[in-house]
Amino acid sequence: MNMYDLITKKKRGEALSRDEIAYWIGGYVAGTIPDYQVSALLMAIYFRGMTAAETTALTETMAASGDHIDLSAIPGHKIDKHSTGGVGDKTTLIVSPVVASCGCSAPKMSGRGLGHTGGTVDKLESIPGFRTNLPQEEFISVVKDCGLSLIAQAGTLARADKLLYALRDVTATVDSIPLIASSIMSKKLASGADAVLLDVKVGRGAFMKTLEEARTLAETMVAIGKSADFPTAA
Repeated sequence: MNMYDLITKKKRGEALSRDEIAYWIGGYVAGTIPDYQVSALLMAIYFRGMTAAETTALTETMAASGDHIDLSAIPGHKIDKHSTGGVGDKTTLIVSPVVASCGCSAPKMSGRGLGHTGGTVDKLESIPGFRTNLPQEEFISVVKDCGLSLIAQAGTLARADKLLYALRDVTATVDSIPLIASSIMSKKLASGADAVLLDVKVGRGAFMKTLEEARTLAETMVAIGKSADFPTAA
């Protein structure tokens, strides 16, 4: 098995097996497969897409590439929330406190900017003194105290996604439904929450430009959650 053959296979529109996906994700995380080959494969995926089975396999492989957060010390229901992002997206700053005020816990790990838009962490770090890099123990303590804590995604959580996230950002492969869905859901599967609510943006300032694209992305992520027995709504 080698990357040249996998790139060629996907370039022709063929589906990659779970073993083939595990091979390139594992090799990229280990540093044995270079950026330029992964970039080529990402572009092939951008144009050729992925089947539902491929997208699920990619998501689960990425989720297993790093640590899983243990939130069992937090009592009650732990509800995560994720937005697909867009210009002016501030939903987390409103929704997470509402969830906490209703008696659930809202442990939230957010990403940084991607493509043309800043992330929630970027916005919050513009506030002097706001810390987004809390140790896990402090993160859990804050959630137990007030029902909500928002931190930057840990570098050890879904490590493959962190690497691919940065690579997609500079190779014009951000707005691919299989890559967006697997990126989001791999982090959610590793986040330790009991369920997740997905906020799928649509419009000129979002990655999904049409309602049809947004619905397809939402349905793809909900299907991934269902296959992983992880309650997911969009």
